Amino acid sequence: MRTAHRIELRWVPHCPNVDRVRQALYEVMAELEIGIDVEERVGDYASPTVVVDGLDVITRKLPRPGAACRLDLPTRAQLIDALRPPGAR
Repeated sequence: MRTAHRIELRWVPHCPNVDRVRQALYEVMAELEIGIDVEERVGDYASPTVVVDGLDVITRKLPRPGAACRLDLPTRAQLIDALRPPGAR
């Protein structure tokens, strides 16, 4: 079973896109046979943000602070790319 070091889903309350991104994240994790827990963090974040090993899966940089709903949601391809083992990217 392959695993990433750390996976986080960061979001703010009432963000309408959280469930869609959560579902896509868990679908990709199942497909890639990643069996670890996702840490969900609620607070002052761009929402929703998926963070793998400390980096935002969209920007590949450290996540930016700020409580707001994102319009640029992670794509399935971005999730797969971020969750694959380093040698498979």
